[in-house]
Amino acid sequence: MTDEGAAGPGGIEWRVSPGLTDYAAALATMEARAAAVAAGEARELVWLLEHPPVYTAGTSADPCELVDPRFPVVPAGRGGRYTYHGPGQRVGYLVLDLNRRGRDVRCFVHAVEGWVIAALEQIGIAAFRAQGRIGIWTHDAAGQEAKIGAIGIRVRRWVTLHGFSVNLSPDLAHFGGIVPCGIADYPVTSAAAMRATSDIAAFDAALAATAGPFLQSLICAGENET
Repeated sequence: MTDEGAAGPGGIEWRVSPGLTDYAAALATMEARAAAVAAGEARELVWLLEHPPVYTAGTSADPCELVDPRFPVVPAGRGGRYTYHGPGQRVGYLVLDLNRRGRDVRCFVHAVEGWVIAALEQIGIAAFRAQGRIGIWTHDAAGQEAKIGAIGIRVRRWVTLHGFSVNLSPDLAHFGGIVPCGIADYPVTSAAAMRATSDIAAFDAALAATAGPFLQSLICAGENET
């Protein structure tokens, strides 16, 4: 559990957890918060944290892609396949009510990608979407397309769970235990590997600075629906 966070854009709780947060404990906290949001008993939440090393399995995970399970493997309940979380990676959990923000999951995922891309731009990384490949992409130090961030979303009663992860300065060797997100043809990179700003507080500030347009895009989606 973490302390209550500060009020963020649009009255959403903005929570930043220090240190490393156990994945299973975070999952339980997030699911309880999503149920409370759906019941109208809690504010929406943006929760920024780091996990100890762990592999998480999405609903489409293929056991053949678990190459070397050197860390605990935890079913996540989100969409997607296997991914790695660990120190030096900023994870953002988004507990947002799409009843208020347009009931369009595809639009939501697209908006989350755009938010992370905008935040990375603020720390000097040119990131982009890739056709047919969900997530956040960039060109690594060798000029090759590489994945710097992952997106995994679940929606229950039109309240979102899970969110994104961005590689700032993790040990990239730990991704070798899996086929990340089922994509074997492209490498994984990080801000540190690209010699860009990898300070987690700086990236948090970039996320905060770009959160307003992200949330506004969801409000517009809700207005267009009606």
